[in-house]
Formats: sequence, structure tokens, C-alpha cells
Amino acid sequence: MSGQSNCSSLGNITCVTVRAPDLGAIEIAYTDFLGYRRTDSGTVSAGQAALWNAESMIGAPFILMCPASNSEFMFRFIEWPTDPAYVPYTTYGWSASELVVQDVDQLADNLDGSAFEIIGPPKNLSFTDDIRAMQLRGPADEILYLTQIKNLVPGLDLPSARCPVDRGFIVILAGESISRMQNFYERQFDVPEAAVLESRITVASKAFGLPLEQRYPIAALSLRDQSFIEVDEFPAAAAPRNVRLGELPPGIAIVSFQCNTAPGIVNGLQNFSGPPYQKRLAGCCRGAAGELVELLLPA
Repeated sequence: MSGQSNCSSLGNITCVTVRAPDLGAIEIAYTDFLGYRRTDSGTVSAGQAALWNAESMIGAPFILMCPASNSEFMFRFIEWPTDPAYVPYTTYGWSASELVVQDVDQLADNLDGSAFEIIGPPKNLSFTDDIRAMQLRGPADEILYLTQIKNLVPGLDLPSARCPVDRGFIVILAGESISRMQNFYERQFDVPEAAVLESRITVASKAFGLPLEQRYPIAALSLRDQSFIEVDEFPAAAAPRNVRLGELPPGIAIVSFQCNTAPGIVNGLQNFSGPPYQKRLAGCCRGAAGELVELLLPA
């Protein structure tokens, strides 16, 4: 997570797509407790479903929720029944979205009685007291990290929160092999290789029934625009996420990035109207952990 620029073709995390059983409950939770607002709604088009290889999702309702800062970042919640077999943080793929916030302790107090379950209370990071974070499980089985950056940290180019709960700046990816995940993003998108560290991931240890002090190999891949992908190597008990034919994965299903150029593995290039596309071409590919990566490219 260096402050230096890099040659990555991947930049801003623009959209995190989540399967959700009840859009009304999502809107209330994100509006009342995180200060997000609904900015658009609609249904999944045949073109989008084809791009994602999820033809069963055609016509599924969706809403877009954005922070009060008017940033380009948004959540896209697509209404679809819950998969009762899905347990967050036990499978490969997109595990969590990390949002930058102004006061994580105040947010923890305000979440009492909400649809968000605090699964990791606020605490300073192990390597610096200048970053403080908590973890939530949301009403659609999505995992959120809320992160307060109290002071600038040397060597880290991190965003500042412009509202109580601002944009997503990190997405967390779990897989079987940290080297394969790093190699995919380096080979396809010129993302610089990052140092591998050993770190506690309390939410994963709880999900696997492992000691809370268990350490996992992780690496923070630096993109453009103060954005990052954290790749976590999960233990042998983890497995690929179960996805029914024609559906999107449960939990966090897709992450959409702005991208300068499309590698050859990208599926199609389509022009969709409205956010998050905003006159950009859309392409899609799968990563080394089976994750769906949506690319927003210059038209």
C-alpha cells in the first residue's frame, strides 16, 4: 500500500454488487444507520445478465445506494433469495468491502438495534494506532469493514472520509493460493506485486472455529485512485463458493473497477446506460479465486 503511483490499469472501486433478499430492508438499514441514500433503481437487463453469465437474474430488481459525499462509489443490491447454505468468510471469492469512516466508535454506538451485527468491535490495527476499524455483518450476509484513518500513515496513500460513512476503498478477496491471486492481477492488470504478511483475521477464525490468534497470509494490492484489493489465503477448510447455474454468487457477488485497458480474457464489451457505467464500456472476467470482476472502460 505504497503512496507511490503505479502502472496498474485498475483504479477506483466504483461498485460493489450484493445479492439481497429484501431491498426495502436494505434501504432502511443503509439510510438510517450508515447515512447512504438510494440514487437509482431498476431491473437487471438481459445484457447485464449475459455479461455476468447469470441469465437467471434477468429482470431481478436492484437499487443503488451511495454515500452522502456524492462520490462515484455505490452498492448495487440485487433482490434474490438468500442461499441458506452460504456462510460468510468460509468460501473463496469477494469476502468484504471496506469503507472509510469519520468516527468508528460513534458508529458502533449508533448501530445498536439495527440490522447490522457487529462481528468485530472497534479496535486499532496491530501495526498502527492511527487506523481503527470494526467489522459488520449486514442484512444481506454482506461483510463490511468500517475504517477510521485518524492520522496520515507514512507509506500509505489512504483516502479521507468526507461524511460519516464514505466510499469503499478496499475490497477483500479470499482464495486458496495468495500467489495465484497476486499473479492474476499482476499478469492481467499490471498490479504491482505486494509483500505477503501474516495477519490475524478474527472474523475468518470465528467462522472456521480456529483460534483467534491464528494468522493468515495476506497482501494489499495497490491500485490507482487510493484503492486496494486485499488478498487473503484461507485455510484448507475453505471451499469454492456454491453458485447455482445462472445465478450470481451469494453475498458480495461482483466488484466493479474503473479500468484503462481490457485484457484479452474480458468477456464482451457492452455499452449500458446509467450508473455505475456512465458512458463507459463494461466488460467482465473471473479471477483466480472465482471472483467476478466487472471492468468499466473508456468508451
